[in-house]
Amino acid sequence: MLWFSSVGYSQVLWTRIGAQAGLFFVAALIVGGLVALSLIVAYRSRPIYAPSDPQQEALDRYREILDPLRRIGLIVAPLIFGAFAGLAAASQWQTLLLWINAQPFGTADPTFGMDVGFFVFTLPWLQFLVSFGTMALVLALVTAAVTHYVYGGLQLAGGGPRTTTAARVHLSILAALLVLLRAVSYWLERYELSTQTGNLITGLQYTDNNAVLPTKAILAIAALICAGLFVATIWSRSWRLPMIGLGMLLVTSLVVGSLYPLAFQNLRVQPSEQYLEAEFIQKNIDATRAAYGFDDIKKEEYNATTEASPGQLREDAATVPGIRLLDPTIVPRTFTQTQGLRRYYGFPDVLDVDRYSIEGQTRDTVIAARELDLNGVPQRNWVNDHTVYTHGYGVVAAYGNRQTSDGEPSYYVRDIPPRGELGEFEPRIYFGERSTQYSIVGKSDGGNDRELDFQSAEGEQYNTYAGGGGVAMDNIVKRAAYAIKYREYRIMLSEQVGDYSTMLDHRTPRERVERVAPWLTLDGNAYPAVVDGRVQWIIDAYTTSANYPYSQKQSLETATTDAVTSRAQSVEAVRSGEVNYIRNSVKATVDASSGEVRLYSWDDQDPLLKAWSAAFSDTVRPMTEISGDLMSHLRYPEDLFKVQRQLITRYHITDAGSFYTGGEYWKVPEDPTSGNPGQAGLPDQPPYYLSIAMPGQESPSFSLTTSFSPVGADRPYLTGFMAVDSDAGSEAGKRREGYGAMRLLALPSSTNVPGPTQVQNRIDSSNDNSEEFGLTLSQFLNLNSQGGSRVHKGNLLTLPVGGGLLYVQPEYVSGTAGSTYPRLQAVVVSFGNDIAWASTLDAALDELFQGDSGAQAGDSGVSPTPEKPGATPTPGQTPSPSPTQSEQPQELQTALADVRRHYDAGQKAMQAGDWAAYGEAQKQLDAAIKRAIELQPERGRVSVPTSTASPAPSPTATGTPTG
Repeated sequence: MLWFSSVGYSQVLWTRIGAQAGLFFVAALIVGGLVALSLIVAYRSRPIYAPSDPQQEALDRYREILDPLRRIGLIVAPLIFGAFAGLAAASQWQTLLLWINAQPFGTADPTFGMDVGFFVFTLPWLQFLVSFGTMALVLALVTAAVTHYVYGGLQLAGGGPRTTTAARVHLSILAALLVLLRAVSYWLERYELSTQTGNLITGLQYTDNNAVLPTKAILAIAALICAGLFVATIWSRSWRLPMIGLGMLLVTSLVVGSLYPLAFQNLRVQPSEQYLEAEFIQKNIDATRAAYGFDDIKKEEYNATTEASPGQLREDAATVPGIRLLDPTIVPRTFTQTQGLRRYYGFPDVLDVDRYSIEGQTRDTVIAARELDLNGVPQRNWVNDHTVYTHGYGVVAAYGNRQTSDGEPSYYVRDIPPRGELGEFEPRIYFGERSTQYSIVGKSDGGNDRELDFQSAEGEQYNTYAGGGGVAMDNIVKRAAYAIKYREYRIMLSEQVGDYSTMLDHRTPRERVERVAPWLTLDGNAYPAVVDGRVQWIIDAYTTSANYPYSQKQSLETATTDAVTSRAQSVEAVRSGEVNYIRNSVKATVDASSGEVRLYSWDDQDPLLKAWSAAFSDTVRPMTEISGDLMSHLRYPEDLFKVQRQLITRYHITDAGSFYTGGEYWKVPEDPTSGNPGQAGLPDQPPYYLSIAMPGQESPSFSLTTSFSPVGADRPYLTGFMAVDSDAGSEAGKRREGYGAMRLLALPSSTNVPGPTQVQNRIDSSNDNSEEFGLTLSQFLNLNSQGGSRVHKGNLLTLPVGGGLLYVQPEYVSGTAGSTYPRLQAVVVSFGNDIAWASTLDAALDELFQGDSGAQAGDSGVSPTPEKPGATPTPGQTPSPSPTQSEQPQELQTALADVRRHYDAGQKAMQAGDWAAYGEAQKQLDAAIKRAIELQPERGRVSVPTSTASPAPSPTATGTPTG
């Protein structure tokens, strides 16, 4: 109560408790009442004189034992059964609230002609009522039968069950009601066919429509007849007819419900399956595209060229500067080493991509909040962990397409206190992704600040929380409540806690939103943004359902798992089971300083959002309250896009015949940077945020992109590229027109454009020489992957420019010892079958497009200086710029030329089988490398260990190399 009151969402708590309590007591009353009624009726209608036979004589002993406990059992048994039933019913509080606040979808189901809202809101509630009623009647019937048996009203010995009149009436009514509910269940199962998953699709298929659907109606009628036979027992005084009827119902259920549809499928459908299933596959295609929100995707054929020519990127000159070189999965260590500043600060293991207006231009940005990391606190104890080290400080932002001369990110917001291009903002991070423990804040008993704010040249600076959130610990009752909650006696006894204190708990952004909006499914990644002078965490939230007729069901966890979620902790896959309807209906924010949670409507036409808004009134704010600054940082959500792209691998096909054959099925490519390209079991390539202009667009837009490959590991070329416009604009209360527009480029089969795996293979084995480095690309990668250095493959970006597909991959190098961190050392580009690389994107593009790409990436003034393998860079240190080849000493140029010459000689000797010459060339190569390193020991232009000579292959008896 205190926590919900502190965030202003008490109504959520009370609405939920009210729904759960109502369900609990009603369900407990019904089940407990039925059980109690069965016990009372059975006992009071028992025979005055029990039959005298051996069986009854044996039961006399049980009656003697039970009689003293009868009154207690009459109370305890109904209470126990009622409590269990109440707990089961209380878990369905969301189903109840959706049914009460049901909304029409305005779309009719293609089989029954009923509004989709019936399947989403009403059918789940009816199914619950039937299953709950069945359970209640079974319990009542069992308790009645046992009681009648114990007290002689029901006898099972001899030629069948014999009952007294009272027992027969009692049991037959309960049995009739149970079978009647089964009839209702059979009828509802007709509608359930619309959302069941079959061998081809979700929804009815030909057999379901022509064999199963009619049999469900027949079984419902048969169950009604069987229920009537149980009622007739009251007058017929015989159990024969209802038993026969029940047996016939079971046989009918087996034959008509199972064997007949199976025979129908094998004998009628399978020989002509493609033709007969076409109508139902088409219904599935249409419903799936509508339910997942990509029915208006713009698909066009893209005849990609694979030949690179001078000036080819001139028409895409506006897109090239939006190519992001900073990989948010690699540079966290760089952020930590250069901007962590204190060991008790940390950054997430995956940074976030956003955009900011800097100097009048919108810049793609890699950003992260500098959060508190308790693992780095010098002295760990309860006081420090919970009252002194309470918050992080500031954000760090870097240009997405720039780097410094030593390969570090080019920061435009940095340091403590923050300085940079975003002006002044509240820097304190009391609520963040690393804030997993509670903090108790407020001035000390003496009125002094005690929360460590930051360290400066003047020493440690302290602060007192002024965010306005949290629970005031202003009396002993509240402190006792939290002491019990966290099982921590020091909350009661510590001098650090008193009437002046405030409790901050449930501090991670996702947890705060989950608590105030338990009906939402949250995106796996919360990202920070500086909005209106404050740091806000932004979280995309979804309304989902698994009851949309004919829409294909999809596991959210499977769809949202990729290379990032597989290795990161700060970004999670969505674990919410299967769905077949999803909308990004809410944008949520959490203030990093005050913890304030706000929910904004993002899709006010969504029937599920309307229903939940009616259930929890005034919890979701209208879109008109979104400020222009906040709107500029809202984006198309990653997890929704992942779910959509998984379905688009098949549902880009809109023709039922082509869908059935599956010849045009695609898949999301594996991420080749997660391991060796072609390695089995690699995770999916994640989608990437980029500012690009798709063919037909006049200017670049901040977009979320992905590529597609055909199904099958033997054909890893590219078949499609998709982008969704992720720029919501900057107008207060109004989305930019075009936001969410999806564009799909389908490559014809005649266009053999390499896919990500093929491109990565070519990069790793490329012999393309760089005049700037004096090495081939494979030499650069291999030499920097040995000894004391390591190569980090950056994200392999795909862009539809120049009439084809351009791949861009930044290459990072770090040492393997000490506090080294990755620094951008080279950029590799690929177009068609051509590959080029250089220290900057501008230089690499010019080399790829024969001296002039026709566009400027904007990083031509920076040449990263590769670090020497094993070297430990000092955080914040900027080495002097590396000279180009023309500026290098002549002696060094000669040594580099010798490296190339001896390497080429060795390759030619190996191809000719001249192993003596090969061994001599390797010796000369080793000497040349040593000489080059000696000539430039600090700059380390030749980033190689002392020896890289490969052992000469051993010739066999026939002279053929074996190694």
